[in-house]
Amino acid sequence: MDKQLLLGAEAVALAAIDAGISGIYAYPGTPSTEITEFIQKSEEAQKLNIRSNWSANEKTAYESALGMSYAGKRSMVCMKHVGLNVAADAFINSAVTGVNGGLVLVVADDPSMHSSQNEQDSRFYGKFAFVPVLEPSNQQEAYDAVLYSFELSEKVKLPVLLRIVTRLSHSRSVVERKLKRTQNALQPENEKRKWILLPANARRQYVNLLNIQKDLAELSEQSIFNKVINGTGNKGIIAFGLSFNYVMEAREKYQLDIPVLKISQYPLPEKAVKEFLSKYSEILIVEEGYPIYEEILKGFPQNEKIKGRLDGTLPRTGELNPDYLAKALGVKTSPEKKIPEIVSPRPPELCKGCSHRDLYEALNIVMKEYNSNHVFSDIGCYTLGALPPYETISTCVDMGASVTMAKGASDAGIHPAVAVIGDSTFTHSGITGLLDAVNDKSSVTIIISDNSTTAMTGGQDSAGIDKLQNICKGIGVEEDHIRTIIPLKNNLAENIKIIKDEFEYKGVSVIIASRDCIQTARRNKKKQDKQ
Repeated sequence: MDKQLLLGAEAVALAAIDAGISGIYAYPGTPSTEITEFIQKSEEAQKLNIRSNWSANEKTAYESALGMSYAGKRSMVCMKHVGLNVAADAFINSAVTGVNGGLVLVVADDPSMHSSQNEQDSRFYGKFAFVPVLEPSNQQEAYDAVLYSFELSEKVKLPVLLRIVTRLSHSRSVVERKLKRTQNALQPENEKRKWILLPANARRQYVNLLNIQKDLAELSEQSIFNKVINGTGNKGIIAFGLSFNYVMEAREKYQLDIPVLKISQYPLPEKAVKEFLSKYSEILIVEEGYPIYEEILKGFPQNEKIKGRLDGTLPRTGELNPDYLAKALGVKTSPEKKIPEIVSPRPPELCKGCSHRDLYEALNIVMKEYNSNHVFSDIGCYTLGALPPYETISTCVDMGASVTMAKGASDAGIHPAVAVIGDSTFTHSGITGLLDAVNDKSSVTIIISDNSTTAMTGGQDSAGIDKLQNICKGIGVEEDHIRTIIPLKNNLAENIKIIKDEFEYKGVSVIIASRDCIQTARRNKKKQDKQ
C-alpha cells in the first residue's frame, strides 16, 4: 500500500474515498474545510463520481447525507464544532431513526478558539445522542478510524461521530493507505416506520436505541483504539484522543515510566476503566476540550483518586501540552523561555482593497448622523470591522444572528436597526431571519456584503451567487427597497445617499454591497492567465 504525507483532515478525506463513500456534504468551517476540499480536488474522487459540492449550511448537509444513507449508500458529513449546533436537530433525530448505508459525521473542534467563537466539545453531542464516538490520536489513526466507523455504522445501524481537533486536522504525518472498497449499490430502506418519527414510532425506536447501548459499550471494551500502555509506580493516566500524544511526549521527554489507559472510542469502556482505577492511588484525566469524562469518572467509586481540569491540576481552558502534563505529575520543568518581540504584534485586518473597507467607510459616515450607533454583524471576514480603524460593528454572536438581532433591536425601538451579513452567511442562516422581518414589517436595513465567495475559509463557492436579489424579492422584500451598491471610493457619495435613504424607510430594506473578494479575484486571474 502507498504512503502519503497528509494533514489529519486529508487523512480523513482519503479514508472516506477508500471506504466507498458516494457523497460528502459540508459547509466550510475551519478546521474542517480541508476534508471536503481534498475530495473536491481528487481526480480519483471525480472518476468515482463522488458528490462533493458545498451545502448551504450544516443542517442541509447532514440531512442530505442522511438521505444518501436512506438510499443505502455511504455518506460523510463534515463541519466544525459550532456547525453541529446548526445540524443538531437532524443529527439527534437520526440516532432515533438509525441509518441504512453507513453515515459518518466528522466534527472538527477548536480548543483555544484559534478561529472560533467558543471552545465547545462535540463529544457531548455524541453522548447526548447515544451514538458511537471515535476520537483518533494521530493522522494514521484518523484514517483507520474512518474505515472502522463506516463498518461500525452499518453494523449497529447508527450514525457514528468522529471527533478531531485543530492540532490533528492541521498537522501532517505519514499515512499508510489500506485496501479500497467499492461503493454500495443503491438499496433504499424498506422499513419505513422507523424513519417516520410520529410519537408511536419514535417511542419504539428510542427504546431500541437504549437497548443497543450495552452492545456499543462492549464494542468499546474490545476496540483496537482503546489500549493500556504499561508502566510502574502508583500513579496512572487516562488519556483521551489527541491528548494521548501529549502524554506520550511528556512520558518520553521527562522519562516517566507511568501507566496510561488510552481511550479513543466511546461509550466509555467502563470495565477497562474500573480495572485501571483499581490499580493506582492517583489518576490524572487528560482530555482535550471539556472535562466530560473526568466529571463522569468523579461519580465512580474511588473518585478521590481522580485529578484533572475540574480541580485545577490541568488548566481549565485552551489546548494541553506535554509541559502541562509534567507539572500535573509533579515533575519540575524548565521555566518558559520568552521569545523576544522582533516585530510589534499586529491585530488582523481586512485585506488591502477589500470591498468591506469601502462599505464600512460609507456606513460610518452615515451612522455619525444618528445618536443610536449600533450595527449588528455576523461571522465572516467583515467581523474585522469591529477593530480599528473602522470599529463599525457592535455584535457578532453566531451565524445569521445579525439579521434577527437587528429585527429584535428594531422591535425594542432602536433606529436605525442595521445588520451587516456576508453573502454566504446570508444563505447559510440569514434568509429565515429576513422572512421574520418581512412578516412583522420590521423597520430594518439588512446590508449583504456580497463578495461572491466564502472568503474567510479560503474562497469556497457561495450558495447565493447571482441569486441574492431574487431570494430577497421571493420572500417578500419590496423590489424598490432591494438596492445594489458597488463599494468603491469613487462611489462613496452615491453609496452614502442610498444607505441614508434606506435607513429612513419604515420597513424592510436590503442593500446588496456587491464587489468580488480581492483574494478570489487574484486567484481567478492567475488561473485565467495560465490557460
